[in-house]
Amino acid sequence: MSLEVGMGSEVGVQMGIQVAAQVAAQVSAQLGLEGGCEDVSAQRQSAGADGIQAPTRRVLDTNIVLDLWVFDEPRAEALRTSVESGSTQWLATATMREELARVLAYPQIVKRLAHRQLPASAVLAHFDRWAQLQPDAPKAPYVCKDADDQMFIDLAVQHTATLHSKDAQVLCMKKRLERCGVALNPAMPSTKSPNTEPAPL
Repeated sequence: MSLEVGMGSEVGVQMGIQVAAQVAAQVSAQLGLEGGCEDVSAQRQSAGADGIQAPTRRVLDTNIVLDLWVFDEPRAEALRTSVESGSTQWLATATMREELARVLAYPQIVKRLAHRQLPASAVLAHFDRWAQLQPDAPKAPYVCKDADDQMFIDLAVQHTATLHSKDAQVLCMKKRLERCGVALNPAMPSTKSPNTEPAPL
């Protein structure tokens, strides 16, 4: 909607402002009703004023953390590189660290750590170095059937962060999470170096 201002058009301007306010209120109401989530457009991550892309906010569930630093999962290499290069702002809570410490004591994980001669403290050191601790988040509009995964969803929704998880009960919530501005397991840029071989003469 455009407002044209001419001579003696003070009344017209006031009417135009009122109409614009009504339209904005209607849009806000529609967004607030959709999917049980508030309007997240203002929270979207974007490049800064200087044109430098801000780090991507991400929430990693415990299985993903294990893939990064216990199993050295090749498919997680791009994500690990993003975390360690600062391209990712890894958001976590003290409760998530407690869960990771508990899982590292599981017999199958202890066996894997022993095979790699990797102490559990080294994995926790990665968490302490790269994760940015946040307060526990309020309950999200959507509830996961696996209660252990709810805290990851809550944090991702609160910060409009990307969520990385392999849990089936989370994967089935993909569309609902998208309504809250949360992308689930988006493709990561490849870390492979481009082919730099010289072109044939």
